[in-house]
Amino acid sequence: MERSSHKSWIGTVILVGVVYFLIGRGSTLPHDNVGTWRLAAWVASAGVAAAHIGYERFQLDRSPLVTALHAALAVALGAFLLAIAATINAVMVVANPPYGRYLLALVLWPIFTAVPAFLVSLAIASVLARLPAKRVAK
Repeated sequence: MERSSHKSWIGTVILVGVVYFLIGRGSTLPHDNVGTWRLAAWVASAGVAAAHIGYERFQLDRSPLVTALHAALAVALGAFLLAIAATINAVMVVANPPYGRYLLALVLWPIFTAVPAFLVSLAIASVLARLPAKRVAK
């Protein structure tokens, strides 16, 4: 694998992971209608996931397995950043936060989100891989 390709996917994973974090963090801010904001966060996250999978498959021509791995890594990064934010919030707000639970969240949130993201991304990327290639007329 080329170095530029390696840097490209890492940068994409970091960017998408930060976007997931921002969406997730934004949905937890105090709002009048929490349910609507959380639904909007789900829809926005689905859009980000679709764009990421499409970019990996069609722009970078990645295999379904690599596409799913990169998508899952971005989701895991977003979840990890959310766990860090939750830990910082607990330390600043709660007198005696359950530190063990927050440390556990740093490990479990990325796993609990990345595994389903990998499976769904793999299924979607596999379907996309079976679509006929679009030919450009010369």
